Amino acid sequence: MHEKGENAKPTLALVSLGCAKNAVDLQVRAGALLKRGYRLSPDPDSADVAIVNTCAFIASARAEAESEIARALALKSRGRYRRVVVAGCYPKRYPRAYAKFPGVDSWDGVPERWEEPEMPELRFTGKAFAYLKIAEGCSHRCSYCAIPAIRGRFRSRPADSILREAKALLKSGCRELDIVAQDPMMYGCDLKPRMELADLLWMLDKLPGRFWVRVLYTYPSEITDGFLDWLNTSRHAVKYVDVPLQHTVPEVLARMNRVRAIEPSLVAAEALRAAVPGVTLRTTVMTGFPGETPLRFARMRADLKRMQFDRLGAFAYSPEAGTKGAKMSGRPSRKVAEERERIVMSDAEAVWKVKSARQIGSVEEALVVAPGVARLASQAPDVDGVVYLLDSERARAVRVGDFATVRLESVSGFDFEGDVL
Repeated sequence: MHEKGENAKPTLALVSLGCAKNAVDLQVRAGALLKRGYRLSPDPDSADVAIVNTCAFIASARAEAESEIARALALKSRGRYRRVVVAGCYPKRYPRAYAKFPGVDSWDGVPERWEEPEMPELRFTGKAFAYLKIAEGCSHRCSYCAIPAIRGRFRSRPADSILREAKALLKSGCRELDIVAQDPMMYGCDLKPRMELADLLWMLDKLPGRFWVRVLYTYPSEITDGFLDWLNTSRHAVKYVDVPLQHTVPEVLARMNRVRAIEPSLVAAEALRAAVPGVTLRTTVMTGFPGETPLRFARMRADLKRMQFDRLGAFAYSPEAGTKGAKMSGRPSRKVAEERERIVMSDAEAVWKVKSARQIGSVEEALVVAPGVARLASQAPDVDGVVYLLDSERARAVRVGDFATVRLESVSGFDFEGDVL
């Protein structure tokens, strides 16, 4: 129930949907309210204000957003919430959809520009790691993607603001900074004087202490020698490259409006392994895009088997209103797209079984991210597996935010079990 009395602080309930970048937006929004005297509700189903921060990237994300909005309004009707705020990509993409949800008190979008200082005062990821957002929007025009229409053109965040946040995070005990943006590799292209992502990464490298820096998402045609040099020589760099190819067949990539990525996509894995020994590679591909014939799907499948990515995610194409891809002919049925998704993931699991078996018995550094749970440098948050620490006096002695030396003892699914040495 809501607290009574003149001195009772108003309470917040938070629902975070979608990607890490969206979660950062909610951290900023909620943190500003905490500064104004709000506090987090001990009961997420009862608060003075509920904020539902939404995603609208694909149909399944929209369905999830609508379900959570309806749930919040149902709780409000029973007196559990006083106000319901809907924020994020859904109201930005559908500004008039509030009419579908009578009872919503505020229908907000996404930040239009950086405000200074605009740093999260709240962290959903826990003590050990944090997402560090360095830019907003995207200036690519991939024919399947609605993000530019939702988030706007690419805008870099000022470097001094990023460094201030990084210092504050490290001071709080954070030991992994995960760099996120729609397109991190474009960082600095719009700043004066112009910068590159590598310039920012070297600034972060000068910060004191023991910590990891991981860059999430690298557009294949934008990887620079400076970025590769940072991966190889920085004392904080995690040798992990997430390079979403989306496809490998030139004809399909051309229809996706990723023409500049055609050649880099075909050689990405080999080139990165040659340039950065020991690198962990992750990719994402799409099945069922218009123009993906059975033969072209077979070619992509063969390319992926050749490339042997360490981590791989696949998803069936979802035609999005307002994008060029939604109007294209030659799109396989949803059933076919989903079956191809399952085939790609089955191939990826077979690759993982071989690669993970080779790691058993190896001794590696891991970051403890929760009691009894750690991640290797080769495991990115949320998308990869973890290492479950076998119970021992040594395992109980390490704390969240500590680096531990772990021997990998077994693998289950995409997760390891490890013994703290």
